[in-house]
Amino acid sequence: MKYISTRGQSPALSFSQILLGGLAPDGGLYLPESYPQFTDADLTAMRGLSYADLAFAILSRFVDDIPAADLKAIIDKTYRADVYGFTRKGQNAADITPTLKLEDNLYLLSLSNGPTLAFKDMAMQLLGNLFEYVLTKEGKTTNILGATSGDTGSAAEYAMRGKKGIRVFMLSPHKKMSRFQTAQMFSLQDENIYNIAVNGVFDDCQDMVKAVSNDAAFKAQYKIGAVNSINWGRIVAQVVYYFKGYFAVTENNAQKVNFSVPSGNFGNVCAGHIARMMGLPIDKLIVATNENDVLDEFFKTGVYSPRGSAKTYHTSSPSMDISKASNFERFVFDLVGRDSDKTRALWSKVDSGNSFDLNADGYYAKIADYGFVSGSSNHENRLQTIRETQAKYDVVIDTHTADGLKVALEYFDQKTPMLVLETALAAKFEDSIVEALGHAPERPAALNGIEALPQKFTVMDADSAAIKQFIVEKTS
Repeated sequence: MKYISTRGQSPALSFSQILLGGLAPDGGLYLPESYPQFTDADLTAMRGLSYADLAFAILSRFVDDIPAADLKAIIDKTYRADVYGFTRKGQNAADITPTLKLEDNLYLLSLSNGPTLAFKDMAMQLLGNLFEYVLTKEGKTTNILGATSGDTGSAAEYAMRGKKGIRVFMLSPHKKMSRFQTAQMFSLQDENIYNIAVNGVFDDCQDMVKAVSNDAAFKAQYKIGAVNSINWGRIVAQVVYYFKGYFAVTENNAQKVNFSVPSGNFGNVCAGHIARMMGLPIDKLIVATNENDVLDEFFKTGVYSPRGSAKTYHTSSPSMDISKASNFERFVFDLVGRDSDKTRALWSKVDSGNSFDLNADGYYAKIADYGFVSGSSNHENRLQTIRETQAKYDVVIDTHTADGLKVALEYFDQKTPMLVLETALAAKFEDSIVEALGHAPERPAALNGIEALPQKFTVMDADSAAIKQFIVEKTS
């Protein structure tokens, strides 16, 4: 299996060769040359597999340069009940991603049972073990540079803390994450973890990461790696739980399901797109945004118009406060027939601060073929959804999941199973839950008082030269 860049000007490489790097040298994102296909017989054979066995069945189709026994051992080490143990009452931690039935054909897919209580743990824990394996085998080190709007940072740091040969430099928007999210990251005292609070918004952090990654000489000299969802390893790991969720709510492969996905950087729903391309019987992939509704606007109009940091709203679902979705390029590459010249031209516009319109050349009309629909939510919507979910189902959900559920209900026909992808446990967004319900959400006992722990971080302006200098100083 070889991987190619969406922009077509980088060589095809193996899985291990692209694992650490994130962006391709030409600025594009890696995708497999073609998607593996699962037949009806394959799907039937996969029903009933444990999460780890299902992950191996899927990932082994994408990874052919790590011996099968080693890959299986890495996966088994990752997906264990003691790692994903923060389940709701009545759920089995061994299921890793258990479903929670709200009513007939309406479910939450629980993805927030990992160590940082967010869906990012589902891929990041695997990525940490893959990084360590590849680096140890090759006798190398890496300096991970990432940007987070809240959950990616803590998931990456908890996955990489103490790992041999790995340093993590994580950028986050200063004072724009929840208190819990901030404490999860900044309270880590591990010597290989560096938190940088950037005066700006997430898009500023992301632009800094891309600027450093596009400096080929600096990237090579300082061995810069990536764990953001631009990293293919993150995306392919997330494909697994779409299959797991599908099997949990269907009885045979003739049935189709809908997934509603809270969306900011488009990585989570991009994994669903890839699962669908591989043959998983998905009807609708519902892109649910918050007030930063650039993606909703695109799927309803065909115009992609990132608004820039000055017009990115700070909301009560902060992990989705993104106006320039990194992974969107992967879907558009498929949408335009894998035409790398076309993709490169479109992103030249985006990188220049402009928009693009896919109506004139007919590409927007093809979106229905990929199952995508969308909707948006706002602060009052999500508070109301949290209240109604608690009153009707006795379930407390976080603000991002509330965005997903609100939009899901707009497409819910009661005939087709609908799975809403849970983003995080409500404890991560306590202030909003108190505003909605009048009381704090339950949190795992091990995380009580996390906000009071000492915090270690550096404040920095949105300047790529400054983060380069910081990396130089800390790695000298």
